[in-house]
Amino acid sequence: MRPPSVDALARSIEGTELPQPLLVDAAREAIAAGDPTSAAERAHAIERALLRPVINGTGVLLHTNLGRAPLAVPASPARYSNLELDLVTGKRGSRHGHAASLLARAAGAEAALVVNNGAAAVLLVLAALATGRDVAVSRGELVEIGGGFRVPEVLAQSGARLVEVGTTNRTRAADYDDANRTGALALILKVHQSNYRIVGFTETAEVGSLTAIGPPVVVDLGSGLLDAATPWLAGGPPDWLAGEPAARQTLAAGAAIVTFSGDKLLGGPQAGVIAGRADLVAACARHPLARALRPGALVLDALQSTALAYLRRDGAAIPFWRMATIQTDELRRRAEALWAQAGPDVGARVVECESVPGAGSTPGMVIPSAGIAIDGDHTQVLRAFDPPLIARVRDACTVVDLRTVESGDDPLVAKAVATLTASA
Repeated sequence: MRPPSVDALARSIEGTELPQPLLVDAAREAIAAGDPTSAAERAHAIERALLRPVINGTGVLLHTNLGRAPLAVPASPARYSNLELDLVTGKRGSRHGHAASLLARAAGAEAALVVNNGAAAVLLVLAALATGRDVAVSRGELVEIGGGFRVPEVLAQSGARLVEVGTTNRTRAADYDDANRTGALALILKVHQSNYRIVGFTETAEVGSLTAIGPPVVVDLGSGLLDAATPWLAGGPPDWLAGEPAARQTLAAGAAIVTFSGDKLLGGPQAGVIAGRADLVAACARHPLARALRPGALVLDALQSTALAYLRRDGAAIPFWRMATIQTDELRRRAEALWAQAGPDVGARVVECESVPGAGSTPGMVIPSAGIAIDGDHTQVLRAFDPPLIARVRDACTVVDLRTVESGDDPLVAKAVATLTASA
């Protein structure tokens, strides 16, 4: 039997909003596979692979696979912005004068610079301040971050030379001092062990003890906590933040530069922030890599909104902090309401959960939560819902943790759970 024409098959595909070229791709694949009837299914597969909103029911607040920190993106008409225009003089301005200056103010830094992610921030600092020179790093801080990127490799790409000091579990200020005996160190780099912990017979050199050695102390905080006092939260710092280093306190202790991510505990878009001494930040801004690593207007706009919320001390305006600080009793009440809507039909039950900050932030710390659980693994069915509901499997049960679900999405969660009856 002669196969249908590609164009005719593409025109026959319904139930998708894909543009015609992608429908043609799906039709060609189906014909090439000898199964023209699979064209619609292939088109839907293409559609599902596109970026789209999802409901995060995993309990991981900063879920790397789901874009880390959730962002509230307001609808606005199409318009330009004064990204690089000085509205007072009418002359060319700098994209570093908006979000970066606000973040500097919020972190207690002289100046700040924004790049496109946390690894880029470290790379730029090393390239601008230590190319061809020695940088001391504790052996216990030569970490590997997500995606297989390792601190020694980032250092090598910057052109700086790694000088390992101390041991895996114990590094003292004297170890850095010994490495600088000839005055060869350009920088002392401390890297936050954000995605693991070393416990037991351990010792680490505090920032204050390193400042007297001579070279500027650069601290990669990773997670991006602005201030350990969390003045944007009415109840003060939550217990799960205990021991997490913060930008303001690290700079106050004597660090010349701190670097951190924008989409972790800061709760903003993917970005990297360099904050600290004005002369060192300016040197980073002048480096040729700064242009290659700079973010665009959308990122800077979102970061500016986030920084303004911090300066207003309005943690509720930052989705991450709003979710992270919801009382467990409120989550339990929502879980019971969901169960009443959809739970009895699928054998669901209200359960206690343990959420986590995620993205390598505060490893080992959990946040009490609540949600619903259904026996068996139903994650594939829930992912096929529109919008997809991403859940997790625990003890042979599918669990939807409500800490990472906006309350306005509860009706959608109920509908998604109700689909399990039909699929069963």
